[in-house]
Amino acid sequence: MSTEEKSATPRSLAEALRVRDDVSLAALLRSRPDLITPVPTDLTQLATRAGTRASVVRALERLDRFALQTAEALAVAADPAPYDELLRLMAGDPGAAADPVVTAALPRSLAVLREQALVWGADDRLRLVRTARELLSPSPQHPSPTGLGPTVREATAGMSPGRIQELLAAVGLPSTHDSVSAVSALATLFTDRPRMAELLAGLPQESREVLARLVWGPPYGQVTHDPAAHLRALLDRGLLLPTAPGTVVLPREVALHLRDGRAHRTPEPVPPPVEAAAAHRPRVVDATAAGQALAALATVEELLKEWDEGGPAVLRAGGLSVRDLKRTAVALDVTEPVAAFWVELAYGAGLIASDGEADERYAATPAYDEWRELATAERWARLAEAWLTATRTPGVVGGRDAKDRTLSALGPNLDRSAAPEVRHRVLALLAGLPEGASPTEESVLARLRWERPLRGPQREQREQREPREEDLRSRLARWTLSEAELLGVTGRGALAAPGRALIGAPEPLRPAAETGEPEGPGDKLPVHHRALPSPIPPTPAEQAAATAAAARVLAPLLPEPLDHVLLQADLTAVAPGPLERPLADLLGVLADVESKGGATVYRFTPGSVRRALDAGRTAADLHAVLARHSRTPVPQPLTYLIDDVARRHGRLRVGSASAYVRCDDDATLDEILADKRAAGLGLRRLAPTVLAAQADPSALLEGLRAIGFAPAAESAAGDVLIARADARRTPPRTPPEPVPEGPPVPDDTLLTAAIRAVRAGDLASTAPRKPGPGTGEGGGPAAGELPRTGAAETLATMQAAVLTGEALWIGYVNAEGAASQRVVAPVRVEGGFVTAYDHTADEVRTYPLHRITGVAELADDAL
Repeated sequence: MSTEEKSATPRSLAEALRVRDDVSLAALLRSRPDLITPVPTDLTQLATRAGTRASVVRALERLDRFALQTAEALAVAADPAPYDELLRLMAGDPGAAADPVVTAALPRSLAVLREQALVWGADDRLRLVRTARELLSPSPQHPSPTGLGPTVREATAGMSPGRIQELLAAVGLPSTHDSVSAVSALATLFTDRPRMAELLAGLPQESREVLARLVWGPPYGQVTHDPAAHLRALLDRGLLLPTAPGTVVLPREVALHLRDGRAHRTPEPVPPPVEAAAAHRPRVVDATAAGQALAALATVEELLKEWDEGGPAVLRAGGLSVRDLKRTAVALDVTEPVAAFWVELAYGAGLIASDGEADERYAATPAYDEWRELATAERWARLAEAWLTATRTPGVVGGRDAKDRTLSALGPNLDRSAAPEVRHRVLALLAGLPEGASPTEESVLARLRWERPLRGPQREQREQREPREEDLRSRLARWTLSEAELLGVTGRGALAAPGRALIGAPEPLRPAAETGEPEGPGDKLPVHHRALPSPIPPTPAEQAAATAAAARVLAPLLPEPLDHVLLQADLTAVAPGPLERPLADLLGVLADVESKGGATVYRFTPGSVRRALDAGRTAADLHAVLARHSRTPVPQPLTYLIDDVARRHGRLRVGSASAYVRCDDDATLDEILADKRAAGLGLRRLAPTVLAAQADPSALLEGLRAIGFAPAAESAAGDVLIARADARRTPPRTPPEPVPEGPPVPDDTLLTAAIRAVRAGDLASTAPRKPGPGTGEGGGPAAGELPRTGAAETLATMQAAVLTGEALWIGYVNAEGAASQRVVAPVRVEGGFVTAYDHTADEVRTYPLHRITGVAELADDAL
């Protein structure tokens, strides 16, 4: 048989892969990366791995709905099946009204199955890989997604020969001498449309109604020991066949006739469009998203400010307690699910982590200080990238794990490997809409379900609308839409310009009326026909470039930081926009945030002023800074407040002896001792200006402040201790690594090297050999076996090959014990080693002779 004939009619999947070019093999390995981990030794091993159950299940789960419907049709077709039969199963019999869209889309779907090595063979002999056929074929335990039952041959396998002959007589067929030909005659009748139409026309109406209930599945039904007359008419003619006592099935051939030859009730060759819910001006969308981006940065900074001096304790099992999450939600003025999102976002960006101490608590990391020094747009881009690529999923917080334990924020078991892909895909679908258009949530979910349909029982439940928990991908999509809005990736539900850059989307679609240009042919295409970003998430390098681009796009949309505030007589300051970092840090210590929004309102209180004094500021510093940064005169009440708090600040000194209070004014100490609210501190006088306390210094400081004093902490040397809000930091921490969903998609370099190695290994395993010692019958060992020769014969053959320049086939076992077979051309043999050009590796290598299991000469036309 010639090479052309072999390539036209491959006898196995391995042969079909062998005739593929490198581009086709690269597409296979890119779509099914599990096949390359580890790199197979040859194409036979690659084909074997492509047919394993785990790999096939993974490949089927990543098919779109129409490609999966095509595979399901092949599972109920003949093996092998011609293309015409597949077309009938998908579009209907030629006599019926075939769907032209299905007819046009089928070649593309078949090409996808071929590319992923789920289908092989020429168009006249299409074969679905055996494992996929087993997974998709109908059986009583696992009904087919098509709703079809077994064939007549399968359903009558246990039927007596006499009963089969009775069926032939009932439908008007002549009797035969054996059951095989009888079953074949019955199946031929059921596939003959005119004769089947006559047979069905002679049935009672009740019988036809029974068939109509079973035709689209499930094909199994229950009958009594003495069935009714209309059921008896079906059983007598073989239109229903018994499979077990009390159970009957509609044969596949009968169902296909009633369906006009279609395997599916509703083929779905075209993805459902993502529908626009509303249209907004792009400038409004971008401005809204920019405002949300600023609010997101402010929220993260407020969270970290709360945890600057040490955040909540870490649970023994890891994560935040429910009480601490509620406190965080109150502090941020958000709901608990939203608080969980912000906490997880900061954690995923590496801004917070556990401090690792004995009393383990969450705190800011050194990376937080570096992040705060970045430009505003770059800080947002870091958060957006962390969100887009993270597998940790805040939406599952509060749910239950497999052991019925509550899932806590920052705790374990929050990783969902599909999250990055779903987030990227949802944003890509939004990018396919015209600029400024926001989608309907249900249309996005419907599109995702088409792209990754549920299979088996889950799919049947969804189609029958049975109550069940929403699938994970749909929940991830809902969370993506809400989280993108919180983060400023979208504005008013539409993808904003920075979000578009974040996923590397092309230029937005704009109506011709807005651009002033004539309409092109692409402007009238429905959304599902337009070019969308790649469904494959980008590589880390591509994502880093997209993140930098998103920061550049966002920067012009953000207002310039302000260096001033508006001081008011009611002890408040209004910041009409984002403030420069030094001024924002000062106000964050000197005042409390009263309200946020387009403008931030700060309120000055005695406690906030004391906080600034504790941080090392003096009254003169505060007066000077406020006068320099206020566009309005400094109100007199604020001046009095600062002076009054500063005058009392530090008159009392609290230190650690156990704890003591020191004051130069003994009358002040008398006042403290006389105050009943200080009774709990256990104070007693040691000297006219010193009081001892039973409480520790921090509790003593808080207690004295609670009753109206302004004490300051002092060191053992008597110096005032300055309390800085940013004093607590964890050791350097790395952000949590995403948990990938299976092996990563290989890059071009790995693909090139892997294909080269596989082809070289295939050459070594398939090259024809000369018969001789160490070879099996027919000129070589059994499949998969290495050649076996003695040490002396191996050495002699190697030396002879050096002189003749011939190539040899060798078996080799490396230092780790892994066996392989190679084609080599020996160059030199000395010192127990052979130096040879390795055709498998395409380089010169040196092999120890004692690790070569045997050699064999190649046929003259092998290379």
